Amino acid sequence: MPQLKTFALTVAASGLVLIPAAAQAELPDPVRDMIVAAIATGDDAKVRTVIDIARTTNPDDAAEIDAMLATYETQLAANQAAEAAAEQEAIRSAGLFDNWSGSGELGAFNSTGNSSNTGITAGLALTRDGINWRHKLRARVDYQESNGVVTSEQFLASYEPNLRLSDRLFAYALAQYERDRFQGFSARYAASGGLGYDVIVEDNMTLSVKAGPAYRRTEFLLGQSTSNIAGLASMDFDWQIAKNIALTQDASAFIQSGSSTYTSGTGIQAGVADNISVRLSYTIEHDTNPPLGAENTDTLSRITVVYDF
Repeated sequence: MPQLKTFALTVAASGLVLIPAAAQAELPDPVRDMIVAAIATGDDAKVRTVIDIARTTNPDDAAEIDAMLATYETQLAANQAAEAAAEQEAIRSAGLFDNWSGSGELGAFNSTGNSSNTGITAGLALTRDGINWRHKLRARVDYQESNGVVTSEQFLASYEPNLRLSDRLFAYALAQYERDRFQGFSARYAASGGLGYDVIVEDNMTLSVKAGPAYRRTEFLLGQSTSNIAGLASMDFDWQIAKNIALTQDASAFIQSGSSTYTSGTGIQAGVADNISVRLSYTIEHDTNPPLGAENTDTLSRITVVYDF
């Protein structure tokens, strides 16, 4: 009865390499060399395609081919486990300013509602991913000045830590600050905490929702202030339509007695160079009971250049 050759795997600079351990094997040398070359590329899809072809064209040697595949898969799993362990250790030992990624954008806006102007807009979004924690920092400013007089001024900053409870479920906390004199308030603070869920998790599409109780304090221009217990509900949808085109849809609602706030933002982003893209977005903000003399609804249309880092 023919004797099957055994194999060993080593890791070379180019990836996994299969080395025959004995010289007696029924599998033709050109076929074996083809499988070894595929493994050396480190491309798992290519390895499996080559092995499928080898099995089809050499059915009598299927056992030897299967043994090669089993050895390859064992070593591949071991390498992946080692890489995952090294990555987790790097995350655990990272400093406060390590492992941040994000984007910055700069451009122009056009507003309607409490102010009808065209001005400059700038934004910054930072994210730090850990093993179970994620931290998000967001900031945005929209500003316009005409003849030395400020005619549009909006500021927003937020910090949101998330704690992963399962593959899709997470807990969140949120601290947010806003300023918009043309909506009638000099400062609006919000704090919230609750649960979120990743409804869709795909390579090209994600959808997350979250909800929880909230506290909001609004300081008006004339000196009065209000504090309210509210409820927060929000969603975050991202869709990579094509390689260089992405669609985003964000929406949130602070629901409370007095004046609730509903916000919706839609954007489309197109890549134009490495790490650089152009973004068009449209935001609607509606307050059910704004200060006296203020409009209920504001809109902002923005065109910005975005740099990812």
